[in-house]
Amino acid sequence: MSEHTVYAIASGKGGVGKTTTTVNLGTALAGAGNEVVVIDADIGMANLAGFVSLDGAATTLHDVLADEATIDDALYRLADGISAIPSGSDLASYAAAETEGLATVVDRLRDRFDYVLLDVGAGISHETVLPLGVSDGVILVSTPDPASVQDARKTIELTERTNGAVIGLVVTRFRPDGNVSADAIADRLDLELLGTIPEDDAVRASIHEGTPVVVHAPKSDAATGYKRLAARLLGGRDRSRPSPAPEGSSNGSDGTSNGDDPDSTDGSGEGEVASETDVSDAIKNLDDGS
Repeated sequence: MSEHTVYAIASGKGGVGKTTTTVNLGTALAGAGNEVVVIDADIGMANLAGFVSLDGAATTLHDVLADEATIDDALYRLADGISAIPSGSDLASYAAAETEGLATVVDRLRDRFDYVLLDVGAGISHETVLPLGVSDGVILVSTPDPASVQDARKTIELTERTNGAVIGLVVTRFRPDGNVSADAIADRLDLELLGTIPEDDAVRASIHEGTPVVVHAPKSDAATGYKRLAARLLGGRDRSRPSPAPEGSSNGSDGTSNGDDPDSTDGSGEGEVASETDVSDAIKNLDDGS
């Protein structure tokens, strides 16, 4: 299996479609014949569960990080080829979670899934920065809004300070008739443009339904954008899944996948895990303006 299979989906600010991108990219990759797991790495302000109809999940990433549950206990099968690990929403479970354990969780899952997608929280804190360093590559999400682009710069700097690597940019809520092109935004951030997701009412409707837009409205402009993004990561070809994980209960699937290595993407990071000191220093240096 390729070393470059763990991607952190990040943004400089909230409300840009980061979780929507994580869920739809994961679903599109699964639809192309891969085993995928999406993880709510926004440990402090979890919201992935609502996007995939897992509200009220009994066991979450918080329980795993508190050493009160196994990874399989918190692993929920969503559909053929895709599973999810939600984070908890109560303060007590958050306080008990040892966030540094995320690196161990990721390492164990990368051996069982073709792709591991981390939905990273917005803002600057230890919890939101840590996933940037444990991934093989960071996919940065931004809208064309100048404030969103400016905050994206901070995420790029934080990623570099945690030994991570931003592999490219996805521009969401894009309007072809807007004042700035997606290529211009990518050039401004010195990033490769991985894809654009058009402004599309189908996205809002899919969120209300708790169903990814690539399933809810597969022929919509937004769904097409997410499928093209998945194809970009796959190198333009689908993979067949020779031994899909068995259907069963909503959680506890082993998610094991066999087969050939997927194509890696250009510019991926080296997969070095950031230490707690790396993360803390990165945040402090950014705050100090160094």
